[in-house]
Amino acid sequence: MLELAGIVILGILAQWVAWKFKIPAILPLILIGLLVGPIAAEFLSEDGTKWIEPIWNGEKGLFPGDGLYYFVSLAISIILFEGGLTLKLNEIKNVGPVITKIITLGSAITFFGAGVVAHFLFNLNWELSFLFSGLIIVTGPTVITPILRNIPLKKDVSTVLKWEGILIDPIGALVAVLVFEFISVGGGSGFTKTALIEFGKIVLFGTTFGFTFAHGLAFVINKKMIPHYLLNVASLSTVLLVFVASDVFAHESGLLAVVVMGMVLGNGKLSNLKELLYFKESLSVLLISILFILLAANINIEDLLLLYTWKTAVLFAVVVFVIRPIAVFLSTRKSNLKLNEKLFISWVGPRGIVAAGIASLFGSKLLRQGVEGAEYITPLVFMIVLGTVLLNATTARLFAKMVGVFLKSSDAILFVGASSPARLIANYLKENGKRVILIDSNKEYVEDAKKADLEAFTVDVYGNDLSDNIELNDVGYLIAMTGSEAVNEFAVKSFSEAFGEQGSYRLATSKEILNPALEDQNKFFTPKDDYINLSEAYRDNPKIHEVAITSEEEYSAILSKLFNEVKSIPLFVKKEDKLFLLPEFEKLEENKDNCTLIYLGKTLVFQEK
Repeated sequence: MLELAGIVILGILAQWVAWKFKIPAILPLILIGLLVGPIAAEFLSEDGTKWIEPIWNGEKGLFPGDGLYYFVSLAISIILFEGGLTLKLNEIKNVGPVITKIITLGSAITFFGAGVVAHFLFNLNWELSFLFSGLIIVTGPTVITPILRNIPLKKDVSTVLKWEGILIDPIGALVAVLVFEFISVGGGSGFTKTALIEFGKIVLFGTTFGFTFAHGLAFVINKKMIPHYLLNVASLSTVLLVFVASDVFAHESGLLAVVVMGMVLGNGKLSNLKELLYFKESLSVLLISILFILLAANINIEDLLLLYTWKTAVLFAVVVFVIRPIAVFLSTRKSNLKLNEKLFISWVGPRGIVAAGIASLFGSKLLRQGVEGAEYITPLVFMIVLGTVLLNATTARLFAKMVGVFLKSSDAILFVGASSPARLIANYLKENGKRVILIDSNKEYVEDAKKADLEAFTVDVYGNDLSDNIELNDVGYLIAMTGSEAVNEFAVKSFSEAFGEQGSYRLATSKEILNPALEDQNKFFTPKDDYINLSEAYRDNPKIHEVAITSEEEYSAILSKLFNEVKSIPLFVKKEDKLFLLPEFEKLEENKDNCTLIYLGKTLVFQEK
């Protein structure tokens, strides 16, 4: 009982430390696991036993027989399902071909390159060498996100890394499964035929079960056939059912099935999707915390000593500094990515939970089968996982600055509110070269924004922590323009630090527009207008107009006329090909001449551009 409670407590403590110091949680989790496992047995325990023994050894241990590996398999299935839920197919419009090549061509290069190096360095047979290389194909979303969270990057770069991390998980798992099947089946005339049959079964049953059960679960949820209080646990049990059932029909196809199921649900019209995602995220954090400590503690000191050789350093260097860049550069050839962006993607490739979990699972199974050299699999993979996480966590920000992908100025704009006026304004900004993201709790508004080819997400500002979304790292402006004064004030207060580097603005309240003596009117998107005025201006004439200004006197006169006209609202100022928000331009000390004033609503009587 003490060991079980200790794992949970230490795991959550490690997660807190990772959050506090902005590092991937995998790092403290593995270190704690090694401390309470092999290190404690060798240096800290008087009787030479581990403080936490994952497998029953006749005297102590948490899991008898294959219990640990069953737990690992089920836990990874839930983690991969949660990853599948976050996959949004519309997000890869600009970099779709790049991601496709990285997870296909890039995976093949890593697979064959790392396999050949492991074979000649450690004298492993070809099957084990390629099992190792199949396992290290995978990067991981659980380690990519913390590393990139505080590095402002272009959306295309962060999207490539995010999608690679999530999509390549099942691919690496499948490759490792196939090689494992090769080793289990053995050589002979039926070797290739058997492997191909196994692969076909995995793909067939994995996709069939995942697709079918996803639509079935969505139908049941949308028809409200499950009471609300059972929704999350019923979904969890369905995920486990899909994993196990698919595995029964085709061994190791369960991982593919749960990823397909998550992708179908995440991209479908599922009510309660956000609630389901929150539950799975919380569960994934707990499972990852327990899993990594158990897997690290299960390693023996003899396994670690196998790595105490120059060959380990050479293998790590070749995998990280040679094979990864070759894979990225060949996969991104003829893409829109620049040289410095390719260099950064080459540098960032931390391995995560799936690599470590499956390595421990297969390594131990092969050891029990008496396969020669199987003792190298788990420690070598853990070495790559720990090494890449340490390298990227400590150098990614510095390397981003060195190669010039670190955005010196975050210029993307986040709109809280996706109403008709907000969509019109966002579309104008997009046409003028700005990246604009709209968030709203109103699903119809979000759908209308997407139909207008705008980037939009359904978000409840009271329940979402948007700071973890690495694809919003380039956001520097926050504009809150919902119909709720409370939501606008809360959004600015909560998200200004993360997304308001260049400025945070909101619509004025009905009381504030009546008080011209406010201390700081620069916090308002437009100081004389609330949501009602904005809506009326849009309803009267849903168009955006541009007026050429030649002098400061003309600027002041036209701006004053716009402020006094209820159904015309000044929005932006364009000067020297740069677009400014009105309050931002007002704070500038430079002359207010030779510019263009942009406003919404009723056409006023003066010369227009």
